Amino acid sequence: MAIYLNFFQFFVLGALGLLALGIQVWALVDCLRTPSADFERVYKKTKTFWTAITAGAVFFGFLYAVVPLMALMVPSMGMGMILSLAGATAAGVYLADVRPALAEVRGRGRGHQNRGSSW
Repeated sequence: MAIYLNFFQFFVLGALGLLALGIQVWALVDCLRTPSADFERVYKKTKTFWTAITAGAVFFGFLYAVVPLMALMVPSMGMGMILSLAGATAAGVYLADVRPALAEVRGRGRGHQNRGSSW
């Protein structure tokens, strides 16, 4: 019975790790595609700062999600999970706080949709 729980834990934690990795990669790609002047206009640190944060998040997410899946080992619930959660949190902060502010500057935010037709 214990071996089934280990397999279940492996697949659940692996799926969550891949989901977190996808979110972290999304944040990094969005950060890299945004011009650095936009970061200065919204007063959200610098592009270099957010690139370093999201790249670190992707690195730790990759270590947690992909390396155990390739080795077919049960991921440990120790420091790897904590670092992956920290990376997912950092990517979440970027996506929930910085990205909407940048979208407002670029004219693709919520307010832009309510301004009416562009005709």
